[in-house]
Amino acid sequence: MKKYILSTLVIAAMMASCNNASPKMDEQPAAAAGSVDGMKIAYVEVDSLMTQYTFAKDYSVNLERKSTNARNTLTQKSNQLQAAVDNFQKKMNNNGFTSREQAESQQAAIQRQQRDLQTLQSRLESELANETQQFNLALRDSLNNFLKEYNKSKKYDLILSRAGDNILYANMKYDITQDVINGLNKRYKAPAKKTEKKENKE
Repeated sequence: MKKYILSTLVIAAMMASCNNASPKMDEQPAAAAGSVDGMKIAYVEVDSLMTQYTFAKDYSVNLERKSTNARNTLTQKSNQLQAAVDNFQKKMNNNGFTSREQAESQQAAIQRQQRDLQTLQSRLESELANETQQFNLALRDSLNNFLKEYNKSKKYDLILSRAGDNILYANMKYDITQDVINGLNKRYKAPAKKTEKKENKE
């Protein structure tokens, strides 16, 4: 699931804008970026962002849990369908049906069960795909909003994302990943966890 999230993640290059003050951070800032032909550039490692940004880690855990639940549900329904097919075949081989109508009725029930399973699979896959898309949009929006504030003082002309080998080589002095992760985590507020109320039984 994490690899899938990474494969769908697209982070747009950011340009400096806006005039408000940048957020103050206690963490150690990244080293000064270099310049190419007068252009001040930097990059962010996507892999590190996904594993160290608390929002990304929380959402990934949530997606993994939903994926596991969906997989378990489909496995259970598939096993039930297979059991029904095996039972039908066994009755057919042993002349277990009292009439042709009875056999046709059970066969029709199995076909409905199969269609229901296919519909359920499509729905669960669609829900997971939509959830993943929402995560990607939220992650990109979070990063973009942070970089707009961050760049008011840093004044980079271009901030790139580095994922896999999309950048073949980059000098470490251009790497602002940890600075960005520190800032994102400082801004992030995890949703409050729901606590179950325990009833006192007397």
